[in-house]
Amino acid sequence: MQAKKKICAGCNSEQYIWKNHGGLKFCKSCWSTHDSNNIKKPKRKTEIPRVSKKRQKETVEYLKIRTLYLNEHNLCEAKLPGCSGFSTEIHHIKGGEERSTTYLDTTTYMAVCRSCHNRIHNSPAEARELGYLK
Repeated sequence: MQAKKKICAGCNSEQYIWKNHGGLKFCKSCWSTHDSNNIKKPKRKTEIPRVSKKRQKETVEYLKIRTLYLNEHNLCEAKLPGCSGFSTEIHHIKGGEERSTTYLDTTTYMAVCRSCHNRIHNSPAEARELGYLK
């Protein structure tokens, strides 16, 4: 297929088109002298990080501590009705604003199974009575 000559936007003569920019067609000589500084380039959108660098470091540390804690405490500490017996998750006794300050403090951890963890969070009044939430 052979290229057809078209009207150049720079010199208004019939030329082989070298560049199509913003709907304007330019020949090779016009494009080489074309001032590209006046062209608005699309701004590169930078993605906002979902987690701060500080929180990333805490999360890495937390995952190490969590693994060690679950290996040492492999039985569910809540033992609520419907308990499976083996711990798979860490329940943080202190929640809300206090949780950020005690995130890496193992004294606020409780090794629980999934069913006990669901029950603790689904019935917070009962969990507070039992001392599982503060």
